[in-house]
Amino acid sequence: MNKQQNQQVYDFFVDFMTGGISASISKTIASPIEVVKMRIQLMDEMVKQGKLDKAYNNIYDCSKQIYQKEGIAGFWKGNYTNIVRYFPTQAFNFAFKDKFKKMFNKNKEKDGYYQWLAANMASGGLAGSASLAITYSLDYARTKLTNDTKNPKNGNKQYSGLIDVYRQTLKTDGFVGLYRGFVISCLGIVIYRGLYFGLYDSIKPMLPEKYKNDFKSNFALGWVVTILAGLSSYPIDTIRRRMMMTSGTLIKYRGSLDCAKQIYLNEGMKSFFKGAGANVIRGIASAGAISGYDQIQRLLGIQQSTSSSVY
Repeated sequence: MNKQQNQQVYDFFVDFMTGGISASISKTIASPIEVVKMRIQLMDEMVKQGKLDKAYNNIYDCSKQIYQKEGIAGFWKGNYTNIVRYFPTQAFNFAFKDKFKKMFNKNKEKDGYYQWLAANMASGGLAGSASLAITYSLDYARTKLTNDTKNPKNGNKQYSGLIDVYRQTLKTDGFVGLYRGFVISCLGIVIYRGLYFGLYDSIKPMLPEKYKNDFKSNFALGWVVTILAGLSSYPIDTIRRRMMMTSGTLIKYRGSLDCAKQIYLNEGMKSFFKGAGANVIRGIASAGAISGYDQIQRLLGIQQSTSSSVY
């Protein structure tokens, strides 16, 4: 292995570690709002499955009920699985994104702004899709565990832990049960990652030089990008998670279009955006991770590729 190859391996490893560590820390800090967001997003499905007596009124009501019924630990429900999933997901996103960007090899001055922007968005979307294929079943398990509340009738939970989610799902639905909602998720991840990576990489170079390495500026930019990308892809996230929740149940959606149709006809357009307010708050942690990643790269003396972003 020559010197150039050694440097590439080193850069890949640093991207893998710094991206994964910063993302894992931010997710642990943001777990309470993440749990609330997901409970509100999926509360209608939980009511149908008997996991919830009635829908939450708002973020405060959801938080209050979680604390009263599950204690403070309820706000970190599924966090272990989320870290197990999130570390490789983000690490691969950070590491692979620059590899994809180099494949497109577009230069803003030479190829023009729009070709350069399209290359940035495409590389981000492809990186997210590649990571999703590897870690989707963990995201499925995390969704199940986070929303596994005690049955109001018998007081029992459905799952005892991560392994039990896999065991029960494989028993009732087979391997396909672990990947329910995967196809629509690919579309969502392309939209989200494309906007997230693309906008951040595109806007940051336009900042005045004195703000490019400023933590507060990077934090603010990361938060704005997170909100824009998150709201754009939120309906797709709702559809895929509603489909995940039906694995292991008798009644399932026939596909993503059927899921979207039933949500719209039975609950209205607003149901596609339930939990979106909490998602905006959650973006603070994502912005912290994107900024922290840049800071870690600077401290390690690594040439930055302006590829930071976290979901």
